[in-house]
Amino acid sequence: MDATKITLKKKITVTIICSILFSLVYNFNAWYTSTLDNVPSFVFSFEKYIPFIPWTIIPYLTSGFFFVTVFFFCKNNDQLITLFKRLLFIIIVAGIFYFLFPLKFSLLKPDTNNALLQLLFQFIKNVDSPYNQAPSLHIAFAFIFWTVFRNFKKRRNLFAIWLGFLGLSTLTTYQHHLIDVLTGAILAHISFIIFPRNQNNFQSRNFHIANYYFLGGWIVIIISLLLNESYNSYYIILLWPSLILFLIGYHYQKNNVRFLKNTYGNISFYKKVFYFPYLATYWFFWMFFRKNKKTIEILPKIFISSKLDKLEIQNFNLNQNTLVYDFSAELEENSIIKENSQYFSVPILDVGTFEIVDIKKIVLEISENYKQLPSDGKILIHCTMGFSRSTFIGILVMQNILSLPIEEAIIRIKNTHKNAVIHSYLQVFLKNNI
Repeated sequence: MDATKITLKKKITVTIICSILFSLVYNFNAWYTSTLDNVPSFVFSFEKYIPFIPWTIIPYLTSGFFFVTVFFFCKNNDQLITLFKRLLFIIIVAGIFYFLFPLKFSLLKPDTNNALLQLLFQFIKNVDSPYNQAPSLHIAFAFIFWTVFRNFKKRRNLFAIWLGFLGLSTLTTYQHHLIDVLTGAILAHISFIIFPRNQNNFQSRNFHIANYYFLGGWIVIIISLLLNESYNSYYIILLWPSLILFLIGYHYQKNNVRFLKNTYGNISFYKKVFYFPYLATYWFFWMFFRKNKKTIEILPKIFISSKLDKLEIQNFNLNQNTLVYDFSAELEENSIIKENSQYFSVPILDVGTFEIVDIKKIVLEISENYKQLPSDGKILIHCTMGFSRSTFIGILVMQNILSLPIEEAIIRIKNTHKNAVIHSYLQVFLKNNI
């Protein structure tokens, strides 16, 4: 099916389907919960300090408007179908939670003196349920809406601000508790992971990977607040790693390959301190889960590997005519390599995207340097774990030097490097763009 074609009829159809499903699920659960003798609430002790801000009922009400119009902002069939799947998933999963774990809002809502706002709150009272709390559909929908509006060139920031107020309004209009907001965010990001857009498009991989970090951030926040509420305030320190996860997700979305390492491959002291949980986790996986701890010669005098430890560096026999290309974005290079070879820091984020022009440039540079190697010279290409990034560059270098079809270069690398990870989307990208 042509991903660029989208008809008005299809937009109307999916809007009607989602609207009917939402109405059935929401109203059934509201009725069912109202028949129960005892419906609990879940509220953190500090929520009593959240202010009631009456005017935020305005952005709160716009969620319904966005729900019935967001499909009409989709620019192609792929975007429409992905949006449709995510909304169906969110509505159904939220409905299951409302049925199995019913909750109600517990704080007393103050009166407002403004006649218009009174009218709006009365409208909400008539159409909105005090039940159907966690996960908050307002929050989950707001994240879904943003996946469409973030692609706008104009008024993008306006939509971002408005959706931010929409999310905040769930608390300041006394419609939801904080647990509803957090679980709504989790549900949205689960839908992003299960139904990614452009799943096989390598240029979209960073957004997909970022959602794992964002999901982890929301989960850690909930764990932190629950432990803080149940035991003691020391657990609030877990908000630190949650912030790190959100920042890393942001850097992935922006493809900020040097969010840690500078052009010399160094990580500053303050970044080592702030990102310590992330760096320690990566170090742990590097230490205990990398498989190819020896360099693999893919061509005479060209080697690929994971980041080497001191013993492995000694066995590799570095000299000043050794060129080391470090494609790791997470861990610093060993000082022995920097001091005893010609070192180049060229970070790539995990299995994320990259600039094609930059990659072609560095592959050409490696190929030209290879042709000029002295008799005792050699080239080492490595990433952190040695599974995908070094393999990817190795394929391109081999293809360039030997003038091979990309399919043959892939086969040769697979035969040489038994632990190579060459994802299907990467192979599609290589065949279509290199």
